[in-house]
This record gives sequence, structure tokens and C-alpha cells, in this order.
Amino acid sequence: MALISIFPPNLGFCLKPHPPQSHNLQLCSKAVPLIPRKKLIKPIVNQALSKVEIPLRRTGKHHPNLWGDDFIQSLPKHPYEAPLYAEHCGSLISEIKDMFSASAENISPLLVLVDNIERLGIDRHFQKEIKEALDFIYRHWGECQRDLNITALGFRILRLHRYPVSPGMLGAFRTANGQFLCSTAQTEEDKIKGILNLFRASHIAFRGEKILDEAKEFSTTYLNQAMEKSEISSNLLQEISFNLEYGWYSNLPRLEAKKYIQIYGENESWARMAGNEKLLILAKMDFNAIQSLHQQELKTYSRWWRESGLSKLEFARHRHVEYFFMACAICEDERYSAFRYGVAKFSTIATYLDDTYDTYGTLDELKLLTKAIKKWDPTSIDHLPEYMKVLYMALYETVNEMDREAEKIQGRDTLIPSKDAWEGYADAMMQEAEWLATSHIPTLEEHIENGTVSSGTRATTFQPVLTIDEILSDNILPKIDYPSRFMDILCVSLRLRGDIKSFKGEIARGETNSSVACYMRDNPGSTEEDALDYIKNLLDERLKELNWEYLKNDGVPTCSKDYAYDITRGYLHFYKERDGFSISNKDIQNHVTQILIEPINM
Repeated sequence: MALISIFPPNLGFCLKPHPPQSHNLQLCSKAVPLIPRKKLIKPIVNQALSKVEIPLRRTGKHHPNLWGDDFIQSLPKHPYEAPLYAEHCGSLISEIKDMFSASAENISPLLVLVDNIERLGIDRHFQKEIKEALDFIYRHWGECQRDLNITALGFRILRLHRYPVSPGMLGAFRTANGQFLCSTAQTEEDKIKGILNLFRASHIAFRGEKILDEAKEFSTTYLNQAMEKSEISSNLLQEISFNLEYGWYSNLPRLEAKKYIQIYGENESWARMAGNEKLLILAKMDFNAIQSLHQQELKTYSRWWRESGLSKLEFARHRHVEYFFMACAICEDERYSAFRYGVAKFSTIATYLDDTYDTYGTLDELKLLTKAIKKWDPTSIDHLPEYMKVLYMALYETVNEMDREAEKIQGRDTLIPSKDAWEGYADAMMQEAEWLATSHIPTLEEHIENGTVSSGTRATTFQPVLTIDEILSDNILPKIDYPSRFMDILCVSLRLRGDIKSFKGEIARGETNSSVACYMRDNPGSTEEDALDYIKNLLDERLKELNWEYLKNDGVPTCSKDYAYDITRGYLHFYKERDGFSISNKDIQNHVTQILIEPINM
């Protein structure tokens, strides 16, 4: 511990907080009269009192912010907000609704139409038509299970729309050696498309559905081999590559829409099919119009980040723009600005708190901060270090702001459970800090139990979901929030995926506890590979259970559940290959540009 002598108190000097990467002492004058130099008398000071400890702080050595506020504020205004543009979109929507009527008695074209609309991100305009189409398809579901492509596609869509369908019908296409055959496919590409839909369907599995495990294993191998075939069109190759890379849990709706606009736009044969050109034009116009709105929100959000003082916390990760990308990628709806602001702000604040508890704060400082969060009184934070005051006020003001937004929808004050979520987060982070300070490695069970809360999922999800146009009554709220199994698995899934992808980086930063370390502590002689295998299998089972909790009909409004689920998918997206929260890699930077910065050429 570094020790630096201080000047006597009567000299009127104070220690100025040192920059995160420096231990040089700087002095600043207090507002008191200066004492002439000739009258200074060297005091006799008790040596025990003449030393003050300056903590040697750990930092994560994170890269700086990549998205300057000046750049964001300079983004030009879109031309896609003009009334004529909206009028054109309205005409296309009416014409596409007629396409449902034209396909009303044919299951296969209806499924393909619904799939195209959902992939292109324009399904919010056709909720009534999609519901009527799927009701019809479900009534005649037993009649259309003669083709692997349509069966797999129909199973996936119906299950995601919460129709009670079983994957057992896929057994008719499975051979004795575990392969799945598409006997009606006319060409090699038709066969591959069928296996691709099988792959997509296999991700929407519940626990115990062995046939979907087999389908995933087979289709993954098959599609990877298909990528090597030279006769496959570039459009189909792009589609396969995208689905293999992002799967289901790392995929984000708006990111998928942007990709399929590109794929379909380059596929002339697809565009020539009846009505598809209308779908593509509407998707492009809608994407640009929504991006224009999101850019205006981004400017407001970036000003909040700068003016809150969070931009000056140099020890922490500045990922605020990446979080706003995530919020927009899971929620494009014009009505839900408050949801996007809430998700992005809370995710940002949780990351600053994480870096404070994990690396920068001293144990004594962290105890003070935890106590202040529990007290929830901004007049009582004078004892906090300056950087903690900034962080505390950002949290306090944002929670209260979001409480006001939620009250507009819910018709009641929800501040108490909101505060409870953040108190729980602070307590869990404090527990991890104490474990680190004492070099204690908990059991895997203890780590996961605490990590379920310290993942931050509940704290960052609760209030934003309350701003959606769905009233969550006191008897419904516990089914989506604590202590529901749904929320529990959302939190556990993020903790496990995070530990898998980030444990090596955390070790490098001096953070010793992870699921990997705890498993190896519980199982002496086990290897890192053993630990990872166990945790990956555990995560896979939890994700299947999450699918069930998400898709079961339990009275929770579908929209609220969808957005809570998609927030976690957004977080899992950052852990697709590595710890994307700590390193904003090239892929994530490209996604930010694609979704928030660059419009689509018409």
C-alpha cells in the first residue's frame, strides 16, 4: 500500500483525486486565506497521523469509448420522415394484407409469407393477419406434415406463437442412422433449405425433446458441409452462414431484418415471386423510417451520458452506444422510446457499477456505496468519493425517471420493487468483492446463486418492461419478475454464458471467481476443459427450460414476456464469441453502424 505524507491541516490543502492510471499527488487550494511563506513554521507532527493511505486501484485497462458525442450529434436528419414516405408505406401495408387473403386456403404459401414478413422485421404491421393465418394453419396442422421443409418451418412458427405443437412429427423424416431426409425436395438447394429450417426449429426445444437434440446435431453438421459446395447460390450461403453464426439466442430481430433485406435484395428470383417485391420495398422504407427515429433518440441518450458525468469515469467501460444499439435491435416499435432508453441507461449504469465493484473501488468504499444505495437518499452521499457520487446520482435519477414512465402505463407506483432489484444487485456485487478481497472461492452452487443476482438481468429488465403498453397487475407481475422461474433462468443463463466467455479475461484483471474456478474447486483434479463442458451442458439445459417458461401460456401479456426474453438475448449476443461487453469488437462496431448509422439504399 503506497503511503504519502500530508501537509498539516492549518495549511488549507486538500488531496485531489488522482487519475485512474496515475499515483502522482496533486494539490488544490481550499477557499481560505493563504498564509505568507515567511510565517510558515515547521510543525511537530505525530508520525502515526502524518501518513494517509492512497489505494493502489486495479483497473480493467478497457479500451476507450468508440462513439464520440460530437459524432453522434452531427448525424444528419433522415429524409424518411416526410408524410409522402409514410403514405407510401401505408399503401404497401394495405396491398400486403391482401396477400394473406390470396393465400387463405393454402398452408405452405401462408407459412412462407409469415416467415418472410417476420424475417424482414415488418410483422408488427400485420399482427391480426398473422394471427388469423396461424389459427387456420393450426386447425389443419395434421394435413401438412408430408414435407420436411414445411413441417419444420410450421413447427417453429407455431411454437414461437405459443400454439401447443409437438416435435414428434419430425420423426417421420428421420432415418435409422439419425439423418433427416427431405424426400419431396426437387433440387439440392431445396434439400438444403429444408435442413436449414430444421436447424432453426431445433433451437426452440424444451427439456426432454430428444428428437430436437438429434435434429440440431444433424443439421449443424449438414449445413457446415453444405457451405463447402460450390454449386450453392451466394444468397443461400449467406443465409446458412448467418443462421449458423447467430442461431437463436444470439440473434436480434432488427439485425436479422437488416441481413435478410440484404439477402433478399440480391436474390432476383426471390424478388420475382408474387408479392415479394412489395415486402422488400416496405421492409427497406420501414427500416429507414425507424432508424431515423432511433437516431434522434440516440442523440438525446448520448447527451444524457455526457451530462450525467459518467463519461468522466475513465476506469470503466464506456459501452453506452453499444447498449443503445442492443435496445434498438430488440425493440423497433415507435411507441416504446421509454423502453429503449431504460434498457440502454440501466445496462450502462450496471456496467459502471460492475467495474466499480469488480476492480476500481476499495472494499471500504464499496461498503459505503452499498449502504447509500440501500438508503436511497441523495442528501446522504457526502461521504462517498466523487466518482461514486456521479455513479450514485445517475442510478438514483434514472430509477426515478423510469418509475414515472412506468406509472403512466401501470397506473401505480412501482418504485419499491425497482429499488429492491438494485439493492439486490449491489448486495450481490458486494459479496463478490468480499470473496475477492479474502481470496475465497465459493462452491459452484454459491457462485451461481449469487451470480444470478449479480448478472444484473433483473435490475436492468424490471422497469423497462413496465413501460410497455401492457398492465402487469400485482398477481401477474411475480410471474415475469422475482421470484418467477422465468426471471431466475434469464439471470442464470446470462451468468453461465458470461462465465464461459469471459473467465480468462477476468483472471487477467485479477478477478478469480467464475463458474469454471468454482467447479474446479468442487471437483479436485478436474481440468478447465471438464469445467467448461459441464457448464456448457448446464447452460444448454437451462436454455431449454427457459424456452418452456417463455412460451407457456401463464397469463403474462405476450408483449411483456417477449421483451424481457429479448433483453437477455441481447446480452447473450455480446457473448456470442467472446466478452463483447469488455471488448467492442469489429462485429459489434459493424452492427452499431448498420442498425443506427447507415440507412438502406432504396
